[in-house]
Amino acid sequence: MIVENPNRTESLISELTKVWESSVKATHTFLTEKDIIELRSFVETGIKEIENLIVVYENYNPIGFMGIAQRKVEMLFLDPACIGKGIGKSLITKAIHEYEVLYVDVNEQNPHAVDFYKRFGFEVFQRTEFDEQCRPFPILKMKLR
Repeated sequence: MIVENPNRTESLISELTKVWESSVKATHTFLTEKDIIELRSFVETGIKEIENLIVVYENYNPIGFMGIAQRKVEMLFLDPACIGKGIGKSLITKAIHEYEVLYVDVNEQNPHAVDFYKRFGFEVFQRTEFDEQCRPFPILKMKLR
């Protein structure tokens, strides 16, 4: 079940932060535990404040989410057990067709995510040496063709 812009309770934010953390540990192997702890507050704030929040539930439990603002996917994270089951595909398809998304930023060190977005027609148009927190994690800025 997909819910768009649910009530962002502290409980939901906490559950989505746990989804983010498990997803990042599985897919962002370049991050240390310290990095993840330091990023957690940015993620919680992002979940609270993102313009459009789309949450995927299974058995009433959140298993993934996507945040969209100004035609850009700002976050898309899935419980690691749900990766490869078509949920990400459903979310990005929804983003493109219903929210008219054109952009996404991806960690260069997460090649699976880069390939995922390329399959949907995104291509790299810019590379930065640092992420938004000025950490040495290169970002690929991608645009839908």
